[in-house]
Amino acid sequence: MKDRGVHLQYTFQPRDQRGAEVQNPLFDLLSAIAEQGSIQQAARALGASYRHVWGACKHWETVLGEPLVHWVQGQPARLTPFAERLLWAEKRARSRLVPHIEALRAELERVLAEALDGHQQVLTVHASHDLALPLLRDLAAAPGEGDDRLHIELKFAGSMDALRALAEGRCTVAGFHVPPLAHNRNLFARGLKPLLKPGQHKLIGCMRRTQGLMVAPGNPLALCGMADVAARGARFVNRQAGSGTRLLADHLLAEQGLAPARITRYFDASEDSHVAVAAAVAAGVGDVALGIEAAARGFGLDFVPLVEEDYFLVCLAPTLEQPAVQSLRRVLQLPRWGDILATLPGYRALHAGEVLSLTRALPWWQFRAPKKTAPPGPV
Repeated sequence: MKDRGVHLQYTFQPRDQRGAEVQNPLFDLLSAIAEQGSIQQAARALGASYRHVWGACKHWETVLGEPLVHWVQGQPARLTPFAERLLWAEKRARSRLVPHIEALRAELERVLAEALDGHQQVLTVHASHDLALPLLRDLAAAPGEGDDRLHIELKFAGSMDALRALAEGRCTVAGFHVPPLAHNRNLFARGLKPLLKPGQHKLIGCMRRTQGLMVAPGNPLALCGMADVAARGARFVNRQAGSGTRLLADHLLAEQGLAPARITRYFDASEDSHVAVAAAVAAGVGDVALGIEAAARGFGLDFVPLVEEDYFLVCLAPTLEQPAVQSLRRVLQLPRWGDILATLPGYRALHAGEVLSLTRALPWWQFRAPKKTAPPGPV
């Protein structure tokens, strides 16, 4: 068996690539055959001839040393078990790389933008993983969508990691998400309060999205909440420590008086994005994960909504008047941004582009302790 290596390359093309879409002819071929069920239909879907697709199958079988397709005249073409494992492994690998590939793409696009237009505004954003933010980046860079084209250098990180990056000067804007909670006796207050200071930080409204349980089609374990996940021993695919979704999972368990240890695999290996946990559930690696509806639907999973949450952008007060931040706010206020969010399951625009009071947007952030009322004196 020949030694094999993986060679990566990139090209400059029109803005039509999303997430971790890294094209590879082998996996394009396998996906087409799996979806179409015949060599002929796969060839049509790929815009190629039957002869070309058949020859490509034989070429890759030679390269890999394994059969890829079961094909009998008059019967649907089927991927071999090896090809199915290979296809799913590649999908999971790409889903795990979403934040890193997005960061690499953003850096390369910044280099190209600076070379083409040295005066283009650049805004560095570290943000909790989200499927809408790359679309915001594309909208900001699109011609005709504002006075100036804005290049958003987007890097995904956990909510708390993004806020730390803002505090350390590694980004100009950070993105994080929290459910609307009124009381301050919650894990979000404990985790985020030290990283957000009234007067020092300014919130910018961005959107509202839904988080819930990602489950296999038909919800075979009948999971309706975290209590069911614990009671039925469902294998849980968790997010990484420091992410807002991991904090949300901890919060939901605490609300129901459940210890994280009650959840099967809660402390096992974690994933870095909503897409990655959805891919893990779709591949059967786990039974359930907590994440956004759009990622679940993208992998053909069922979704049990649990909570709506606000996704905020935040910057330091002095930078609010910087041209790039002002451009960001104008883009968020465009009707087109609301239209884009409406195309994603579980998303809607809310206070987009508005500067929000930290203590009013986050009622659990109590800057000053309430004054104690003096006891009544003697009559």
